[in-house]
Amino acid sequence: MFTGTASRSVRLLIVDDQALVREAFRMLLESQPGITVVSEASSFSDSISAATATQPDVILLDLDLGGESSHQNLSMLLDVAPNSKILIITGTPNEELHQEALRNGAMGLVKKLDAADVLLKAIKTVNSGEVWIDSGLMTKLMSSIWDSKPSLPANPPQLNTIIQDQPAIPKTGTVSIANDELSHDTIQKISFLTDREKEVVSLVAEGLRNQQIAEKLFISPITVRHHLSSIFSKLDLNNRFELAIFAYRCGLADMPQ
Repeated sequence: MFTGTASRSVRLLIVDDQALVREAFRMLLESQPGITVVSEASSFSDSISAATATQPDVILLDLDLGGESSHQNLSMLLDVAPNSKILIITGTPNEELHQEALRNGAMGLVKKLDAADVLLKAIKTVNSGEVWIDSGLMTKLMSSIWDSKPSLPANPPQLNTIIQDQPAIPKTGTVSIANDELSHDTIQKISFLTDREKEVVSLVAEGLRNQQIAEKLFISPITVRHHLSSIFSKLDLNNRFELAIFAYRCGLADMPQ
């Protein structure tokens, strides 16, 4: 059973250029307790209007709207609905487009060939403030970020959540590549972490979810959540995705192979 946050239904906007696909999504999602489809849109311009009017919790966005490249317009959607989480639903196998959408602020990606329960889990995950990405795509995304080796932006484009059990990007200061000189601010932040919190950071960077981390460390999922809240506060991060990048770049975790 799907349940909304704090006993409130997850308000969903469906954006797809095919009417039958939108109808299929609506029928599936509205059959689930805890989900309310508040609007639909068939084009990007319509999605801007719908998102502005309804301020949905989650925007289910087709990556290819009849030739429109949605990933190029994600920031506009986030501008008009800053509290919405964007979940990409795609039929294209182009992983470069997938990565670009995630870089531009999407909090997750589901393929149209995935089972219905995968979509429902993804909606629940991104609505809770975490990212939903399969491990293969996550590894490629992290590797591409690592290989490019640029300084991380002070205010990344709404990457305010990530694949369930992932990290965040610092809002201030600089983050250097592991084994390079770290800023004094970064070193100080890391020094505030307890040994247990460093263990949690490493496991998050491996892609483990809260329940898996709890089992591995013989603690409760609630304790894991408390550790993560403390970690995000100490490192000045927003989510698991940012945390993973921070961990890789600062040598707190090994890059996935």
